[in-house]
Amino acid sequence: MLTSGVDRLRLSSIAHSHHPIAAPISGVNVNRLLRRADRRPAARILDLGCGAGAWAMQALAHYPDGHADGVDISPFALERAASSAADRGLADRLTLHERDARTYVPDGDYDLVLCVGATHVFDGFAGTLREAGRHVNANGVLLVGEGFWQVPPAAEALAALDAKPEDHTDLAGLLDAAEEAGWAAVYAHVSDAAEWDDYEWSWIGSLTEWALDNPGHPDSEPARALAREHRDKWLRGYREVLGFVTLVLRRT
Repeated sequence: MLTSGVDRLRLSSIAHSHHPIAAPISGVNVNRLLRRADRRPAARILDLGCGAGAWAMQALAHYPDGHADGVDISPFALERAASSAADRGLADRLTLHERDARTYVPDGDYDLVLCVGATHVFDGFAGTLREAGRHVNANGVLLVGEGFWQVPPAAEALAALDAKPEDHTDLAGLLDAAEEAGWAAVYAHVSDAAEWDDYEWSWIGSLTEWALDNPGHPDSEPARALAREHRDKWLRGYREVLGFVTLVLRRT
């Protein structure tokens, strides 16, 4: 159990240091999804819950005359995003906003809006379609990454995720919900077991390595405790139960 003085946003940033894509997706499949989004070279891009900015910066590589806005509440993740953007020569094309994505008021609308692994910000998939979707222009794309039940969840999985069965649907139900909200999937990627394992081991390992490398830091033991807790919830709870899909959506 973590103490109240531990900064969870800081530990989350450390946990993602070897896997800045904060979802179980490989870089190859990020690129495939962005190619299928197929926006104009000068696309306006918005990443809600951008974390370290991995999606936004990769989108800018696909849209060489474009500009991206990244929105996140974590100053640690945004600091990492700013450093990466500078290293990649993208600092002048990426604007970072430290704020709650629910309160972001853009100047105009966007050709591509991203919300991958951050739908909790909008209280789930339906809220993300509604709230993130309002930033998408008439011909734009909404790219959303969301969890679904691969198999009916047992009590161990629900306890590990602090979830109820109705918090997710199966994959078919997720597509039905999108269509009911006025969105059609023009492409999708379902993360496979290797992508999940790489993401989870990176998350666990990054925290553990940091703790071992910083034994005198006050957050060292809480970091190791969080890594162990996360590992047990994954391996004893939701592994091969919770799936993840990234949907490329357009308005119907």
